[in-house]
Amino acid sequence: MSILKQLMHKCRRKSPWLFHLNTGSCNGCDIELVTCLSPRYDVEQLGIHLEGSPRHADILCITGPVTRNTLEAVKTVYSQVCEPKAVVALGSCPASCNVFAGSPVIEGPLSKHIPVDVYVPGCPPHPDAIINGIARAAEILASRGVPEKAKGEPQK
Repeated sequence: MSILKQLMHKCRRKSPWLFHLNTGSCNGCDIELVTCLSPRYDVEQLGIHLEGSPRHADILCITGPVTRNTLEAVKTVYSQVCEPKAVVALGSCPASCNVFAGSPVIEGPLSKHIPVDVYVPGCPPHPDAIINGIARAAEILASRGVPEKAKGEPQK
């Protein structure tokens, strides 16, 4: 494996970039995620960065039950996040659809459509719990190593 690939792998473990996707939530979890970026919690000083594009992210943070209108967006965004990647489900809606369960417009839970690595319980979850969930997702990224494409390259 090249030195550049090793450096990229180390940086992904130490400073994961997040992409946030709202799949029909009430915005309670979204507000708590943004609170993590505020000066009180300041996860950016730990290297965690909220990214505007899924192509640059390592961890996908999803809030809300999966609705009929957002289902294709979930699949598209998930496919755009580069390997290795991790998915964090924030709140009880992605896990169980919460109070929205049984609605004809709900296609959830999230794990029915994409693999979920970390569930952060709560309605909404506390910022400390969100930070803990992101830290667990970063550990999962570290254990997954480098993508298969990089493993197959000849070493020099």
